[in-house]
Amino acid sequence: MQAMGVDIIIVRHPAEGAAQYIARSVKAGVINGGDGTHEHPTQALLDMFTIRQYKGSLAGKKVVIVGDILHSRVARSNIWGLNKFGADVHVVGPGTLLPPDMGKMGVTVHHRMEEALEGADVVNILRIQLERQQKGLFPTSREYARLFGINQQRLSYAKPDVLIMHPGPMNRGLEIAPDVAYDERSAIEEQVTNGVAVRMALLYLLSGGGNIEISN
Repeated sequence: MQAMGVDIIIVRHPAEGAAQYIARSVKAGVINGGDGTHEHPTQALLDMFTIRQYKGSLAGKKVVIVGDILHSRVARSNIWGLNKFGADVHVVGPGTLLPPDMGKMGVTVHHRMEEALEGADVVNILRIQLERQQKGLFPTSREYARLFGINQQRLSYAKPDVLIMHPGPMNRGLEIAPDVAYDERSAIEEQVTNGVAVRMALLYLLSGGGNIEISN
């Protein structure tokens, strides 16, 4: 790749650390588009941009990340970024889908949905990655939806103006009820739109564009 004279390389790879390995080997700018279950930085950037768009600031906002944290590179990047900008980050899900070292990541860990959602400003609902569920980490999809799916009743524990987010694609009826996905407080479609703008800005910066001022 170095011999090709490329300026920017966008990497999505099933192996954790692949983007970092490539970045050490080339002079080009490298964008991590997702490496295994490790990180997904551009998704975190667009998620934080969307929260700022609706809430004005990340500082002090209670952000609850729900679901399959264990396999989610989106969760890891969001946790890092949200903590960096002063958000109050909470995670909730089945114990089998929460990494054992979760408490060391600067988050509050919950196992009961109602407790986690109490007073939430933002709820970010992760996709249940059925393709990774080879170890029987929860009994059935129906059981998961009953205990951890986001529906209107559970959402009532959050603030009335809670922002509903999901990185997509959604399993409607599993981790998110259809009427929640299309609720007027949902920013899910806006996340998709913002993803284009955020990634354009990143390409602009890495291609030698001017500085972009960032604040919380």
